[in-house]
Amino acid sequence: MDFTFTEEQQAAVEAAQAVFSGVDPDGVPSPARGRGAVAEDFDRPLWRRLASADLLSLTLDPRYGGAGLDPIALCLVLREAGRVLARVPLLEHCAAALTVQHHGSAELREAVAVSAGRGERVLTVAAHGRTGHDPAELAVRADHDGGTWTLDGVQTAVPWAQSADDVLLPAHTDTGRTVLALVPRGQEGMTLEEQVSTSGERYARLRLEAVQITGREVITADGAWERLRLLLTTGTCALALGVGSAVLDLTSGYTSKREQFGFPLATFQAVAVQTADRYIDLRAMEATLWQAAWRLSADGPDTPAARGGLPLAADVAVAKIWAAEGVRRVVQTAQHLHGGFGAVTDYALHRYHAWAKQLELSLGPAAAHEEALGELLAAHPPS
Repeated sequence: MDFTFTEEQQAAVEAAQAVFSGVDPDGVPSPARGRGAVAEDFDRPLWRRLASADLLSLTLDPRYGGAGLDPIALCLVLREAGRVLARVPLLEHCAAALTVQHHGSAELREAVAVSAGRGERVLTVAAHGRTGHDPAELAVRADHDGGTWTLDGVQTAVPWAQSADDVLLPAHTDTGRTVLALVPRGQEGMTLEEQVSTSGERYARLRLEAVQITGREVITADGAWERLRLLLTTGTCALALGVGSAVLDLTSGYTSKREQFGFPLATFQAVAVQTADRYIDLRAMEATLWQAAWRLSADGPDTPAARGGLPLAADVAVAKIWAAEGVRRVVQTAQHLHGGFGAVTDYALHRYHAWAKQLELSLGPAAAHEEALGELLAAHPPS
């Protein structure tokens, strides 16, 4: 069995590395230096470079100007974005565009896909519900009357909502069905309340009061929200892998140069053991991530779930458990081995730690996914 990435996927990595090569991970103020966001907007110059390199249209079909690649390629690019703490809504934008392409009406696809692939129309996703702990699809109610849908409810922690052109959000109907609504920013009845993420980025609490949209802007396909949520979770794991890999590189470089008692820290057995443990964490994060990404790319009639095995959600849960626990351990060990220098806000490790904590908890901490995995195992006992 060949586990190597395809030429197209490797080309996507090379393109991403070229685009991200000029990004300074500590190019904005530390989130510890003020109460507000580190910047009003995301990195627009970087966004334009991503669009020019065709990385925003990576997973879109060629008829929409895309490369037609799979979620594995997207996760490869997200890993590179995590390495440099790229301040762009790459995950949310690409996940929303892919969802519109797969599940939206032909009219919606034509209106959104091409402009999103060019980066001209910025998309984000509201996926955290009212509090961040309850199901996101229950936070907003959708009522259908003729050709018009009316939305009421609250979604919290919407990334870069003030900068995006549209927000894709789940909502429930009176029959318990989940739909996805693409709501333009500034729509009458929508208000955005300022929030700041742990990583210092500008988020928002989104309130919808009798917001009306047309049927064209609503995706009613069964399973669309579940698929989007799993893609977002897997992409979060890819970002965490990139963050963890960069932090381990920082730590290795520091302990190789920093000396105590006339010897580099890296030569001490206790230091070597801790860094080796963190390397194992990263390899486990990597293996479980690619398993989940492969299932997202290949889930079909001949997949394990179709043959009576565990569903895709189980692989995604395992990947998020490892991502959440692994990236936390990596940054904690890095802070420990850096000593007091690790707390200096002019040094990049401080920002990596803040991003790691944000990614650890985003879309559910390890404990939440362990509970979900237990329920899946109970519902699908081995035959």
